[in-house]
Amino acid sequence: MIGRLHSTVIDCPDPQALANFYAAVLGGRIARDDGDWVTVEGDGLPRLAFQQAPDLQPPQWPDPDHPQQFHLDIDVDDVEAAEPKVLALGARRLPGEGGDAETGFRVYADPAGHPFCLVW
Repeated sequence: MIGRLHSTVIDCPDPQALANFYAAVLGGRIARDDGDWVTVEGDGLPRLAFQQAPDLQPPQWPDPDHPQQFHLDIDVDDVEAAEPKVLALGARRLPGEGGDAETGFRVYADPAGHPFCLVW
């Protein structure tokens, strides 16, 4: 092994807003806030960092001309209970739902436009 993952860094126009969104979704807390760099941490939660990128052009799902560069899969026990909560926090539903006999998913955009999935 050469190293260990320190954090996943997400570019966004408003780091505080997006960090607050994911802290609420994942049950984390703001661990550092330098204005243009905000981190979210929590027990059992990998560190997420949000870096200011004022000119960010979010991906358009599912448009191959503006493809996603990453997305987070978030495990939930009950997608019907989780969906209104993420929508109330500023997410929006995107086209896409699927899965197989073991795992289902629905696709959303976070407040900065990055796709993420609720997985059950």
